[in-house]
Amino acid sequence: MSTLTIAIITVFVIGYASIALESLTKVNKAAIALLMFVGCWTLFMIDPSQYLAAAVGSEKALIVSEAIEHHLGTTSTTLFFLMGAMTIVELVDQNGGFNFVRDSLQTRSKKKLLWRIAFMTFVLSAILDNLTTSIVMIIILQKLVSDKKDRLIYAALVVISANSGGAFSPIGDVTTIMLWNKGVITAAGVITEIFIPSLVSMLIPAYILSLSLKGQLTFTKEQAQSFQANELTTAQRKTIFFLGVGGLIFVPIFKSITHLPPFIGILLVLGILWTVTEVFYANLKEQEEKGAMQKRVTNMLSRIDMSTILFFLGILMAVACLETIGVLTQLGEGLDVAFQGNHYLVTGIIGVLSAIVDNVPLVAGCMGMYPVQAAGDMAVDGIFWQLLAYCAGVGGSMLIIGSAAGVVVMGLEKISFGWYMKKITWIAFVGYLAGIVCYWFIRSFIFAG
Repeated sequence: MSTLTIAIITVFVIGYASIALESLTKVNKAAIALLMFVGCWTLFMIDPSQYLAAAVGSEKALIVSEAIEHHLGTTSTTLFFLMGAMTIVELVDQNGGFNFVRDSLQTRSKKKLLWRIAFMTFVLSAILDNLTTSIVMIIILQKLVSDKKDRLIYAALVVISANSGGAFSPIGDVTTIMLWNKGVITAAGVITEIFIPSLVSMLIPAYILSLSLKGQLTFTKEQAQSFQANELTTAQRKTIFFLGVGGLIFVPIFKSITHLPPFIGILLVLGILWTVTEVFYANLKEQEEKGAMQKRVTNMLSRIDMSTILFFLGILMAVACLETIGVLTQLGEGLDVAFQGNHYLVTGIIGVLSAIVDNVPLVAGCMGMYPVQAAGDMAVDGIFWQLLAYCAGVGGSMLIIGSAAGVVVMGLEKISFGWYMKKITWIAFVGYLAGIVCYWFIRSFIFAG
């Protein structure tokens, strides 16, 4: 390993540690992530010929710029998807579209609310995706729970349930989408064999977290007012709900039909929803229009949490640099050599690593390293590929920045890295291991042979 490679890894590790210690340093994680991004790629520029054979002579700046722009393009699709999904969910919620979901969750009992949140998040994340579902649930939680300490526990459960629910669905998590599109898993296979392990990985943490909740919830005057009807009619609110949620469900269908990136489908849904709500509000009386302006898309766009978006940009681009210098591939190959033949250990460690670095390049590296075989554990719907889908999805719950859902919840609820690691990491890890054991039992005794 060259000195330059070690320097890039060092910058990443120092930046990651600074993000982990945000509560102590008081420096916003987005600022650190951006410095990681710039620092890693600046070091890369010193001698890119080590990693890119074409980067020699006077053309090296152009070659490196093209490499950065390639990764930036991939990252931007995620960011635009995130911004579109956040705006759609906020628009539907502000206009009463999620009232029925909120009503189904509403209860005075803290423990009952926890279990309702767990199952609702688990189901919705499989239908929509874990990122969008997390946004929906946190927005609803902010209207249901006024106590910050209790809400942090519920928010942590949202992360765990969303990642678990997304792992068994071919459209529930970006990594399962990648594996599904690659053809190494089938929709029927992953749902049939990963559903129970995913459910177990949610149930055990939910039970442990429920032990820390006691008593009844109290509603403030502001919360009570948030349940009242707004300017729109019931029919209009239902229209917004079905356009918003139905549109989100339509996004993977749109992708399969057009083969366009998912963010384009999100922007299509946003455009339609934007147009419909503008028509609804154009017909309101002038005095109602003044209050309704706060619930129109033009106002909501200004409320997008740009620090979360920039944090996501920095993290993904810093990881992209590690991917470009080949560190992630070498790591995967090292795991394969060290645990030769034991797919449970290899995928289990990959799942733990997915909580530290982005699971997308890890899964992409695995797909490139391991060829699909006609039979055995590496065949379509084989143990390795199904475990990879489970571990990469559920493993991200072990750290708050280990998944897209966690990053979004971290931004919306201002959860510190240290609090999550101290209170939640071990709980998520117990559920993660229990799911792997459950999968081993299913493959060994139920689907054996």
